[in-house]
Amino acid sequence: MALTFLSLSLSHLILWPSGVILVIGILKLLCLLLRRHKLARAMDNFPGPPTHWLFGHADQIQQTGSLDKVVSWAHQFPYASPLWMGPFLGFLNIYEPDYAKAVYSRGDPKAADVYDFSLQWIGKGLLVLEGTKWFQHRKLLTPGFHYDVLKPYVAVFASSANAMLDKWENKAQENKSIDIFCDVGHMALDTLMKCTFGKGESGLCYRDSSYYRAVSDLTLLMQQRIDSFQYHNDFIYWLTPHGRRFLRACQVAHDYTDHVIRKRKAALQDKKEQENIQNRRRLDFLDILLGARDDSGIKLSDEDLRAEVDTFMFEGHDTTTSGISWFLYCMASQPEHQQRCREEVREILGDQDAFQWDDLGKMTYLTMCIKESFRLYPPVPQVYRQLSKPVDFVDGRSLPAGSLVSLHIYALHRNSAVWPDPEVFDPLRFSPENTSGRHPFAFMPFSAGPRNCIGQQFAMNEIKVVTALCLLRFEFSLDPSQLPIKMPQLVLRSKNGIHLYLKPVDPGSGK
Repeated sequence: MALTFLSLSLSHLILWPSGVILVIGILKLLCLLLRRHKLARAMDNFPGPPTHWLFGHADQIQQTGSLDKVVSWAHQFPYASPLWMGPFLGFLNIYEPDYAKAVYSRGDPKAADVYDFSLQWIGKGLLVLEGTKWFQHRKLLTPGFHYDVLKPYVAVFASSANAMLDKWENKAQENKSIDIFCDVGHMALDTLMKCTFGKGESGLCYRDSSYYRAVSDLTLLMQQRIDSFQYHNDFIYWLTPHGRRFLRACQVAHDYTDHVIRKRKAALQDKKEQENIQNRRRLDFLDILLGARDDSGIKLSDEDLRAEVDTFMFEGHDTTTSGISWFLYCMASQPEHQQRCREEVREILGDQDAFQWDDLGKMTYLTMCIKESFRLYPPVPQVYRQLSKPVDFVDGRSLPAGSLVSLHIYALHRNSAVWPDPEVFDPLRFSPENTSGRHPFAFMPFSAGPRNCIGQQFAMNEIKVVTALCLLRFEFSLDPSQLPIKMPQLVLRSKNGIHLYLKPVDPGSGK
């Protein structure tokens, strides 16, 4: 009898938590269904392509060639159309300048459904903050991108670029095409380490190398997570090998950032060290963050410091890698423009050993070519917002507060109503006379409005220096057997790399 009673009691104990889990699961499902209904209702006036009941448009978006599929949808459904990433996550996908202006000229926050995937790594930095705290951080960080701060970075960009080009000198002797994407990525990360933490030329210690690997892992894993619908749920993702690897890499990155911040703050207690920093040829990003104060004299907390440093490393690495790699691909496919850019940078360099700050403004044709490559291959092909208040569009349609909006930059930049012959590489689109009458929201490689990329001048300067040095050292041509296959992830990548032939031109020039 006692054993029977005990077994019944145990059965009841097991049933209770099972019942609670079931009820929570049902409530969660009801919330998701209610949200889906709300999002779908908000987009009732926007026709779009057919959607799968479970995957939405995700299966089509993940397929090779999906970017051009969205361009075809843009022709079929002008202005905007619904985009469903799975059964419960729906965005209004926009690709028209007036629609872009209606949303991106405001300060609506980033869509948490996408950007929260990065929180475990970068915390609440400028990328994901909103409201008054975002405004406070933006104001504190803006001096870090003033041209007086950026000027000395020209030498840093050149140093990292020349180290990469020296490697390419050896690889070019093998008479095989080179996948440039990984090498450009390492160079971009090396540059950021120097500009963020003040790393010198003496080589990396073990801790530095571990941080390199962690950042590379984190950017790759972030891309994989966004690309995989089944990983969108936190509970499921943290149980997977990918999720556990992501957490381990986060810990390495956080330990490194915390160590550098503690070390730098301790050094600043020394008066002599304070003087050394003031007299240093250039300040690094961490110096500027540590010295930043708002109008009330309040500094960033250690948590905020780490978030902003990690955000800078996250945003400044893969985007620059993508921009430089696709530019070199464009030059390889456009030899006449490549030669014209090379002649321009040779003329600017003249008898100098290195480029100076003032030289960057003289690179007019190179800049037009960079912008045209950004138009065809935007480093970030898609960005997301959540509306904090309703929005009315030029054609009379509207969206209520709480709606999710995706700006498809790739499709916007190939909108034939804005860009005649959009598939043709034509840098003269960005000549002063052709730019003056164009819609200000037709070209948005760095987003636009109050939440545009704070580091865009830093990125443009780096890309100008690096690409100019590349063109001085090498002639680039395509490998017809390994043409890149565009792949939209966190940034615009190639599924099979970007393979180019490199032929040295005038060895030693531009070093």
